[in-house]
Amino acid sequence: MAGVSVGTVDRVLHKRGRVSEEAQKKVEKALKEINYQPNLIARSLASKKVCRILTIIPSYQPGDYWSIVYEGIAKAEQEFSDYHLEVKPLYFNQYDKSSFDLLIPEIQKETCQGVIIAPLFKESSLKLTQYLDEQSIPYILIDAFIENTKSLAYYGTDSYTSGYLSGRLLFKQIQADNNLLLFNIIRKGSTESPQVSMREKGFRDYLSEAGFQGSIYPISISAEYPEDNTYILNTFLKKRNNIKAGIIFNSRVHIAASYFLKHKITDFFMIGYDTIDANIPYLKNGIVSHLIAQRPEVQGYNSVKALFYHLSLNQAVEKINYMPIDILMKENIDYYNNYI
Repeated sequence: MAGVSVGTVDRVLHKRGRVSEEAQKKVEKALKEINYQPNLIARSLASKKVCRILTIIPSYQPGDYWSIVYEGIAKAEQEFSDYHLEVKPLYFNQYDKSSFDLLIPEIQKETCQGVIIAPLFKESSLKLTQYLDEQSIPYILIDAFIENTKSLAYYGTDSYTSGYLSGRLLFKQIQADNNLLLFNIIRKGSTESPQVSMREKGFRDYLSEAGFQGSIYPISISAEYPEDNTYILNTFLKKRNNIKAGIIFNSRVHIAASYFLKHKITDFFMIGYDTIDANIPYLKNGIVSHLIAQRPEVQGYNSVKALFYHLSLNQAVEKINYMPIDILMKENIDYYNNYI
């Protein structure tokens, strides 16, 4: 169809060797006319080369947010295992920056063709991405986006819009002069994640635009030592009045909500993120009015699939891939399915 040799077509398809501009255009025109799609099975049979991807995500317990992300990663690995895909997970403690830093030398010793990163610690993540850029190893960011990197793609929500939406949901349920609690999880060696920071910015921007007149009180609680939270909250709330609502910008809303249930505080509600099992009872009993979800399994699956297709087929990848921002309430939670 293109009027060129098989060798020329091969060079165009695989982007190797020298091809004249005229021949390039002829081949591309023919490919477009026949809607050519590479045959993944044929290529995998022809090549015995293993495509090895590293995933850098937080460690987790069953039912945690990151366990659902990994279900998607594992599903993609299984689906493409016959095509010589191998995924190796490496884990860090999401509440301890040093655990991420310690992974970087280990990653530098690994042989891989691509990396998927949950960049919860911005400075450490930039150090890792700089190394990957130097080695020409493509990488995808998942769950949180960091600007000024050469990432192949991002899979996750628009964090700012998600936070802006949470501000709207909360403000509609309070008086303009009510005070609010903003829960943060205690971290070692770092400030908030890029995702949490952008969610908080969107949240505060909405309240400012809507005419919020109360105060926002930040309070730090522990995910690793929940027994400390009773003392933290008892001490804090004794000194504050007119606090009617709170928000936390990650999946740990159940940690804070458990305090209000235990102490039978009924005139307080929260908004949180993610439909993990531990959060749902608090949504159903009204302590949590809304959960904002972001389809973690889909993020995990799509990030592996996109990176594998890029590495195996030279397939172009969309740079920004936003997940839907799902709003869950007790009335619709039983009908929600955030899986693939």
